[in-house]
Amino acid sequence: MAKKGKKYQEAAKLVDRTKAYDVAEAITLVKETAKANFDETVEAAFRLGVDPKKADQQIRGAMVLPHGTGKTQRVLVFAKGEKTKEAEAAGADYIGDADYINKINQGWFDFDVVVATPDMMAEVGKLGRVLGPKGLMPNPKTGTVTFEVEKAVQDIKAGKVEYRVDKSSNVHVPIGKVSFDEQKLIENFVAITETLIKAKPQAAKGKYMKNASVSSTMGPGIRVDVSGFVR
Repeated sequence: MAKKGKKYQEAAKLVDRTKAYDVAEAITLVKETAKANFDETVEAAFRLGVDPKKADQQIRGAMVLPHGTGKTQRVLVFAKGEKTKEAEAAGADYIGDADYINKINQGWFDFDVVVATPDMMAEVGKLGRVLGPKGLMPNPKTGTVTFEVEKAVQDIKAGKVEYRVDKSSNVHVPIGKVSFDEQKLIENFVAITETLIKAKPQAAKGKYMKNASVSSTMGPGIRVDVSGFVR
């Protein structure tokens, strides 16, 4: 196991590993333990009581955080006709069809999110082997396959995040930057926590939200007490 750096070790001393902090305390600690020389991302992680191998216990979706993520997303839209005008008006960074499909096949990936209208998916679907492993494939569940192009782009630019349970039953979601006001980080954390609780599959048995934590990019994990959210 790689040895942690001096800054990390100093930050870790501020955290009681045996304690689950309330949200406000945890966010305060995140900011105190962020020692890097850049504006670190704050991430929330959740361990859920689901079996991701079962289709009826898959959790995947998207939401717009109240205060965004602090990151400017570069949006590529696959559309044609009037929908290209909607995409342009909403602030999409790249808009096209076959031309961008060819660019991606040649190794171009200067974008963060892909939106496609349903009538483009026959062609965009051919990029599945390229976009899929990078988590960039448009999907109706996350609102990125839609004829409501303008709304989709606006939501992404406003701070829309995707969440998806991984094979270890964990969900990781960015909730802002260390430079954010504490209250904004708290409200973003509360929003994603409540969203995940509402997304609980009916087939899930036993304790659903097993634990949660927050951390900065280079900082230690800080456990959060989410018992008050579970009704």
